[in-house]
Amino acid sequence: MPQTSILVTHAPAPQSVQVCDLPHKVYEIERNTGPYSSSGLATAGFRTAKYLSEEWYQNSYTRYHQAFADRDHAERTRHESKQLAAETEALSQRTQQDSTKKVGERLQDIHFWKSELQREIEDFITETDLLIGQKLRLERALDATEVPFSIATDNLQCRERRQPPDLVRDIVEIELLKEAELIRNIQELLKRTIMQAINQIRLNREHKEICEMDWSDKVETYNIDEMCARYTNQSTNIRFHPHSSTFEESASTPETWAKYSHDNIYRAEREKMASINLRLLIDNILNDTAEDLRLQCDAVNSAFAKRCEEMEDAKYKLEHHLHKTLREISDQENSIASLKQAIKDKEAPLRVAQERLYQRAQRPNVDLCKDAAQFRLMSEIEELNMSIKALKQKVLESEQALRNLEDSRMTLEKEIAVKANSLFIDRQKCLAHRSRYPTILKLAGYQ
Repeated sequence: MPQTSILVTHAPAPQSVQVCDLPHKVYEIERNTGPYSSSGLATAGFRTAKYLSEEWYQNSYTRYHQAFADRDHAERTRHESKQLAAETEALSQRTQQDSTKKVGERLQDIHFWKSELQREIEDFITETDLLIGQKLRLERALDATEVPFSIATDNLQCRERRQPPDLVRDIVEIELLKEAELIRNIQELLKRTIMQAINQIRLNREHKEICEMDWSDKVETYNIDEMCARYTNQSTNIRFHPHSSTFEESASTPETWAKYSHDNIYRAEREKMASINLRLLIDNILNDTAEDLRLQCDAVNSAFAKRCEEMEDAKYKLEHHLHKTLREISDQENSIASLKQAIKDKEAPLRVAQERLYQRAQRPNVDLCKDAAQFRLMSEIEELNMSIKALKQKVLESEQALRNLEDSRMTLEKEIAVKANSLFIDRQKCLAHRSRYPTILKLAGYQ
């Protein structure tokens, strides 16, 4: 049979571990068929395929070397494992500390935005309450304008009951119309401002709700991260979550996260400034309208006082003329009576003169003479007739003058009654009603 050669080699030991270098040997294992084999007839029962002594030593040497190599590799692996365990432990601790630090920094960021949102919400609550107070002032001021408007319209209606010629478009009526128009314009302005305040309150509440939702998310996130920051290796409520390291598709970035809260606060600040400006505008509107109404009220009252003085003066003058007219009527009646008595007094002389002429007309014949006595009697009768005629004419004139005086008296009395009625309306009705005019505080919405 052909001889088989077996080459036994050993891999060199790693440089990190000092090992003994064994010589490399080559052994030829031959079958017991060579010239030195023991296969003979005498040893036929013992001529089996056995290893040689050299092979036995070589096998033992191989086992020793393999055991040494395995121990060396195990020692090296153990040393590397210990070193790797220490390194991974240190790395794990550093990583966990860094993660805890990052979570802590994140908690500070969350706390900052949470505090900003909470401050903004509190400011919104305060600002909205102040704006609601201003809206309440507007509503009270709007209700307060109903009294001045009713007073102005009532004054105008009362003054419509004046009698001619006092039914004139005087300064009082002009001022009352201006007052009514001013009140209507103020009411429209207050209504528009109330609607603006209502819209601003709605916007304030909407932005407050947005900030509250963001704040609520921040609180929940803060609680979660705070709980995560308290986790340690000794915590008992920790579990494995293999798929927790994957990012959610809807997850935000730190930039978009901060920008979201920043934009919410920016819009909230903008609406808050709009609310503050609206409150200042409402305050100015209420003060200006209250002042305008009081100034117009004073103008109307001044016009009433001036008009009452004019009517009082006119009434006094009319009464003065009435007094003189009544006295003149009395004198005129006495004069007429005197004239009639004078006419009556002329009747006797006229009868005497006519009787004389009648008797002298009875003279006989030539004694019926146109003597001086005859002419004088005739002239006397003519003079008496002329006097009676003149007196009668004067009586007629006096009676006409008396009738004129009576008409004038009636006119004066009517005028005085008209003035008294006008004064009653302006003083007793209008001015008395205007005493209920609201105060400037009530018109400004404070009461």
